Amino acid sequence: MQIDTDYSLQEASEIIRSALEHEKHLAKYKIDRYAMICDEFEDRYDLISTEFIQKFEAGELIAEDKYLEWYAAKRGLDHWKKKLALLKGIRM
Repeated sequence: MQIDTDYSLQEASEIIRSALEHEKHLAKYKIDRYAMICDEFEDRYDLISTEFIQKFEAGELIAEDKYLEWYAAKRGLDHWKKKLALLKGIRM
């Protein structure tokens, strides 16, 4: 990583570390929020989200608003889980 600034390496490192921690907290919040939405759909339709995604993408379910919301929540959940895993792997 290259940092082009007049600030010291220590100051830049502290800012980057703080930004990474902020992103981790945001990711955890998003994961909790999307997981809650997915849980509600799973309870309502007695189907786990991974199975729902498979059926939806295979065209077994009609693309109704309720399914689109679930699909977006599951994709959001997967995205933020991946992002958090990456953020946790960064060491400074």
